[in-house]
Amino acid sequence: MRIVMAGASGLIGTSMSASFRDAGHHVVTLVRRDAASADEVRWDPAAGRLDPQALAGADAVVNLSGAGIGDRPWTRKRVDELFSSRLGPTRTLARAMRQLDSPPATFISQSGAGYYGDAGNTVLREGAPNGSGTLARICKEWEEAAHEVPDGVRVVAPRTGVVLSRKGGALGRLLPLIRLGVGGPLGNGRQYWPWVTLPDVAAAFLFLLDSQVSGPVNLCAPEEADVNALVAAMAQALHRPAALRVPAPVLRLVMGGLAEELLLASQRMEPAVLLEAGFGWRHPALEQAAQWVAGKDQDARGVSFQEGSR
Repeated sequence: MRIVMAGASGLIGTSMSASFRDAGHHVVTLVRRDAASADEVRWDPAAGRLDPQALAGADAVVNLSGAGIGDRPWTRKRVDELFSSRLGPTRTLARAMRQLDSPPATFISQSGAGYYGDAGNTVLREGAPNGSGTLARICKEWEEAAHEVPDGVRVVAPRTGVVLSRKGGALGRLLPLIRLGVGGPLGNGRQYWPWVTLPDVAAAFLFLLDSQVSGPVNLCAPEEADVNALVAAMAQALHRPAALRVPAPVLRLVMGGLAEELLLASQRMEPAVLLEAGFGWRHPALEQAAQWVAGKDQDARGVSFQEGSR
């Protein structure tokens, strides 16, 4: 399969492009600098410039474009950048596909768990309504932009949860503190974080490429966990205490809206579509994920998880 990828240089994109190639697919990456090889194509998504021929002959387009949600404080300028860095590239890709007589059959365009806003303890399947807040608006407009592709293109919008990685990612700042024994839960810790390991993100995209699934897909592990459980599992795997809780008022004071929406919001997400389609997680349980993050896991690639096994 020939796959064109946007946003392949980040944490998720680097892992995913390697997984695609390992699976035997031909990956072409879109870059904003001069192309360094035949497998790179230069584009300028901010200006809406992409030669449609870059997508000609591709079987699928994978879009991971977007500035990091938690990388910087949420000033008005930064929030504008969070929108534009997602909507601009997505619309540029959709416009290029509309200019082809035979566009790629599949468009997988990233979205996020933030689509649901702060939903408390409500179980969120893919049909749950759009929430409120900045992240919910970003995800809604991001998904709408993906549907600007021509009729007949299969559009998949993975609403990806908190990605667990051995370095970087959502736990990039918390893990070093836990390793030192000075980390702990954020807020009261009862907010649900829909988590998934980095290898399972890549595996899920591979699965979605070969499936007939379309529309929104909750991309998270089947075992739900609140922040208390998540931090405790990481601390146990690293053999460290995790008792130094950071109160919500402190997070709000230091981080403002970023803390409210990214750290304190609760999304009790269920991967109903992936479960129904028969996807097999490598790390379906939190204990397995924590052992993998700590570098102590036994390879459990392709473990299946059925609804009744919870």
